[in-house]
Amino acid sequence: MSKRNSQAAKNAARERLRAERERQQKRERLRRQFFVVGGVLGVLALGAGIAVAVVKMNAPGYWEKAAEKPLVKPANSSGKDGTSIVIGDENAKHTLKVYEDLRCPVCAQFEQTSGETVQKDAKDGKYKISYTMGAFLDNSLGQGQGSKKALSALGAALNVSKEAFVDYHTLLYSKDVHPEETKDDFGSADKLIELAQKVDALKGNKTFENAVRNGTYDKWALTMDKQFSADGVNATPTVKLDDKPIESVQAMTPDQYTAAVDQIIGKG
Repeated sequence: MSKRNSQAAKNAARERLRAERERQQKRERLRRQFFVVGGVLGVLALGAGIAVAVVKMNAPGYWEKAAEKPLVKPANSSGKDGTSIVIGDENAKHTLKVYEDLRCPVCAQFEQTSGETVQKDAKDGKYKISYTMGAFLDNSLGQGQGSKKALSALGAALNVSKEAFVDYHTLLYSKDVHPEETKDDFGSADKLIELAQKVDALKGNKTFENAVRNGTYDKWALTMDKQFSADGVNATPTVKLDDKPIESVQAMTPDQYTAAVDQIIGKG
C-alpha cells in the first residue's frame, strides 16, 4: 500500500470516528433533553394532579349544595320557613312539643311504646302536637346521611297530607323498619320510597317519589335541623307539654305517659 493510500485510509478512519462521536453526542443530547422534558412534564402532571385533588377536596358536597338551593316548604307546614309541623286541632289549648331525630333508637323506643297514645290524645283534642325534627346524628355518628334524607322524605310526605306525615313517621320508627343507629338504611332514596309503599297515601305516589329522589325538601330538612339546634335541644327524644318537660318518656308505659300528661294539664 502506498503512503498516499495509507494516509487516505487513516483520514477516512478518523472521519468515521469523528462522525460516530458526533452521532453519539447528538444521541446523548437528545437523551438528556428527553429526561429534562419528561421531568418537567412529570412535575407539571404532578402539580396538575395535586391541583385537581385540591379542587375536589374543596368542592362543595351534596348537602353543601343543597343548602344553597332555594327553600321549598312542604304543603301543610307552617311558620316562616315551614319548620312548624302541627298535628291535631291548631286551636287546642295545650301543645305537646316533640323533638326527634329519625335515626335515634331511643326515639324509636318512645314511638313504639307510646306513639299511638300520643296520636290518640291529639285526635281527642287533649293537645296539638308540634314536631321539630333534627338531623344531628349524621354528624355525631360521623357517617351516613339517614337523618337528613329521611327528614327530607318526611317533608315529601307532609306535602301530600298531614295524615301521610303521621303514617310515614310512625312507619319509619316502627320495630320492623327502624335500623340500628349505626346503619344508614335511611340514607337511600330508593329505600325510603320502598318503605313508603306501606303507607296508603304514598303508595305509587309519583309526586312523593320524585320529591324524594330529587331532594326537593333537602333544604327544608337542613332548615328544620337549624331550628332544632336554635331551640337548644341536646337530646332526643325531648318532649314538652306547654313548655314543661316530660322526663324519660322512652321508659314510660302508655299509662305512665298519660298520667304525666294529665298531671301537667291538671296543674295548668
